[in-house]
Amino acid sequence: MSRNNESRLGAPPPADMPSILSNENFSNQNNVNGPDPTVDPLSFAVPTEMVELPSKGKFYPENHPLHNVEELEIRYMTAKDEDVLNSKSLLKKGIAIDRFLQGIIVDKKVKVDSLLIGDRNAIIVAARITGYGEEYSTRVTCPSCMTTNSHDFDLEEALEVQLGDDAEGMETQKTANGTFVITLPRTSVETEVRLMNGNDEKALLKMSESKKKHKLPDSVFTDQFKRFIVSVNGNTDKDLIYKFVDLMPALDARYLRKAYAQVIPNVSLKHSFTCEACDYDQIIDIPFTADFFWPGR
Repeated sequence: MSRNNESRLGAPPPADMPSILSNENFSNQNNVNGPDPTVDPLSFAVPTEMVELPSKGKFYPENHPLHNVEELEIRYMTAKDEDVLNSKSLLKKGIAIDRFLQGIIVDKKVKVDSLLIGDRNAIIVAARITGYGEEYSTRVTCPSCMTTNSHDFDLEEALEVQLGDDAEGMETQKTANGTFVITLPRTSVETEVRLMNGNDEKALLKMSESKKKHKLPDSVFTDQFKRFIVSVNGNTDKDLIYKFVDLMPALDARYLRKAYAQVIPNVSLKHSFTCEACDYDQIIDIPFTADFFWPGR
């Protein structure tokens, strides 16, 4: 589904882009090496890439611009985008990443808040690679001896696309509405769940901040359950769902979290890690720290 970028004049892409990026968008109708900046420095246009969406567009409603769309076009990061990512006012409001992502998405009908979380994550990783390359240097705390190590990760090598649809060894079933029914082991209750998007993330964050402000205990897991559970044994009454969540046995809650993580289409970043202090060796999830979009800060 990649579209040719013949109308855009750009430099060739970095070599060996990851699988979520398509390399077909760098042809130039005038000069295979791009326009000569010594002739007209403003003739350069920012190149674009196609990002493979983990959802394949299957979980968006029919009126959504990404309904059944498998790829989304983004442009490469510019100096102006760096200004957005480093804006103190935007960072303070917690909207710098959202503002940045909205700016690099070519199709302006696509709104960041409506993106499924897995698709959003895929775009974030792709944007980071196009902006700063696949090398990601950050600090990692060893889970064995708790020593902090500096470590270099290869995002291209670590990137994996999880298509979702099925949770291996777990009682799940996809519905015609794009939701999933997960049968819990302890209570045998059938919980129907939906995929969360950017609006859900913002609502959960606002709820968490409100609880902190009023010195109330945090309830991350139950808040998430109440957000994505659509029905319980076919009953869609919100009060009943909330009561069930509060009384859900811990075994069922853990099962639900694990099954949900497997059925949602997403991307994962896993890489080998060896501790310099104790030689502990394991495949770990690459941590997203401030170094991800702010290398060298």
